[in-house]
Amino acid sequence: MNIPQELKYTKDHEWVKIEGDTATIGVTDFAQGELGDIVYVEVETLDETLEKEEVFGTVEAVKTVSDLFMPLSGEIIEFNDSLEDEPEKVNEDPYGEGWMIKIKLTDTSEVEDLLSADEYKEVVGS
Repeated sequence: MNIPQELKYTKDHEWVKIEGDTATIGVTDFAQGELGDIVYVEVETLDETLEKEEVFGTVEAVKTVSDLFMPLSGEIIEFNDSLEDEPEKVNEDPYGEGWMIKIKLTDTSEVEDLLSADEYKEVVGS
């Protein structure tokens, strides 16, 4: 299982890459493996400002539909449009081409609440 050291994580299996006051967010390798083949990613919250832990979208796999939760409060400034035609990118490259949204942070202090790679490994038991 791939858990990059430079990223932050949530107990809900989202990963976060912080760059200044912007964060890129996706689901972890563990999450995509648990979901199975992803057939659809829906994010209807573009340009909205959401609070930490609010639902920003859903991911539909062959066997289930799962909500996607905001790991940090912020305005959703970008959605990875390529996932509309190629949702399988989440399975193939969850930390690269399978990223889901970018947000402009509204409360940078929340970053401290995210899990390190080692803490996330404990959550998933690897």
